[in-house]
Amino acid sequence: MRKKILTMIGVGMALAGTMVWARGYQPLDKLRMAEAVIAQYYVDTVNENKLVEDGIRGMLKELDPHSAYSTPEETREMNEPLQGNFSGIGITFNMNRDTLYVIQTVSGGPSERVGVLAGDRIIAVNDTSIAGVKMKNSDIMKRLRGPKGTDVNVKVLRKSRSTTDTIDFRITRADIPIKSVDAAYMVDKTTGFLRLNKFAADTPEEVKTAVKSLKAQGMENLILDLTDNGGGYLNAAVDLLAEILEPQSLAVYTEGRQSPRYNHITWPSGREPMLGKGRIVVMVNQYSASASEITTGAIQDYDRGVVVGRRTFGKGLVQRPVPFPDGSMMRLTIAHYYTPTGRDIQKPYTKGEGDNYDKDILDRFNHGELMHRDSIKFDEEKKVRTLKSERTIYGGGGITPDVFVPLDTTANTKYYRDVMAKGLYNRYAISYVDKHRRDVKKQYRSADNFVRQFTVTPEMLQELYDMATEEGVKFDKEGAKLSEPLMSMVVKGLIGRDIFEDQTYYKVFNGYDPIFRNALRVINSDEYDELLSGKKEPYESKDN
Repeated sequence: MRKKILTMIGVGMALAGTMVWARGYQPLDKLRMAEAVIAQYYVDTVNENKLVEDGIRGMLKELDPHSAYSTPEETREMNEPLQGNFSGIGITFNMNRDTLYVIQTVSGGPSERVGVLAGDRIIAVNDTSIAGVKMKNSDIMKRLRGPKGTDVNVKVLRKSRSTTDTIDFRITRADIPIKSVDAAYMVDKTTGFLRLNKFAADTPEEVKTAVKSLKAQGMENLILDLTDNGGGYLNAAVDLLAEILEPQSLAVYTEGRQSPRYNHITWPSGREPMLGKGRIVVMVNQYSASASEITTGAIQDYDRGVVVGRRTFGKGLVQRPVPFPDGSMMRLTIAHYYTPTGRDIQKPYTKGEGDNYDKDILDRFNHGELMHRDSIKFDEEKKVRTLKSERTIYGGGGITPDVFVPLDTTANTKYYRDVMAKGLYNRYAISYVDKHRRDVKKQYRSADNFVRQFTVTPEMLQELYDMATEEGVKFDKEGAKLSEPLMSMVVKGLIGRDIFEDQTYYKVFNGYDPIFRNALRVINSDEYDELLSGKKEPYESKDN
């Protein structure tokens, strides 16, 4: 035993000697020594790559909640949506009973060019069956995606009124754009609606194209929907603000211990914002974060628009990407974001307690903040005034709206959630569209006609309930009755999306959504000017 101990001491001394242990010792030397000893002498074989990765994750875990490490695959998956495109076959799909069901083909994309249609079922990819084998969506996407210019063979099952055909296609992969704009349409003669799902590299150009189209249709005022938008690139938010704020306005600034203050300024004078002087209402909720909060905060700080919804997430930390040679990456927090008035967007956190931070939204729900504005705790020391009207607003975590819209939990019953968890709304919509696509398109010549006139009947809901029962969801009569408006909206929206276009879902949803209804009311009333001038105090809406 004594000999073994002396051997280990000798190993330690040898390693220490190579690191000049006695002179110039650094904490990193200790880390290197520990890894080397473990790799060389641990009783079992160890994976050194994983050991190092776990060490990096462990270090970052002791910092803030947003510093993180990602493997090469995780890094690719994280960057792909923000970089704006990937190479694939150009379809939107759902899995229906272990079968890939094509919802839409990308206009002008590879699948559309060879004749793949909405409603087709892809049952095999390169002679590998993907139907009925319980394959994960991620595994299917790996087979369909690939380098631009390469071919993929797919076998499609196509049903018509009287026949079922099997068709083989050879599709040449191409770059497929990933869109930031989910919907852009006119709500009324002068009000446009634009929904953003993220802030990606191509977002500013997408927004410009959408705004130009809306203005051509008569848009004077805009409802900008940033609900559930988790953010993205800072520069995309600044470029978007250039189309909203006066030229050469401070959009946001960043500052950290080793990062001196840096001001992000909008376009120089001589270039007028596309949105001109029109009214703007921004929709937000508790999942609007990061670049969404930068955008919303600047609009509120300059009294450029009214914010409607619920307090935003509160993500105001700047991460610098540190790439490694193997394609993995560390994202290290180096600074804070501050709105033009100096508000810190970041909500409070305790270093090393990421689990508590992750539960913040649940805590807000339990404390009643999502249902009642007066449950929000404002820090008087972080009170500031807006830059034009000198209205009182607060920092200390997220952006608090001018018009608070409570979360409506009445229709969100356990029965509704159980049906959702089984993926049955999508499955029912796919089944319905499969049987009635031609009839619906014939009866409703446009998406707008569908939104105005199509009704989800009691018979359709009963079919959904029966499908749920078959899948093991116990029928709850009271829960179904309470959730009927919400379930009908979801089913109608999904049917409209599958038959017409993606934004049809939002046209249906907005008629139901209390945040949108309040936004539309405010933008078309004197209340808009009263809120921005400070004549009317921020308040909680009772219109739900």
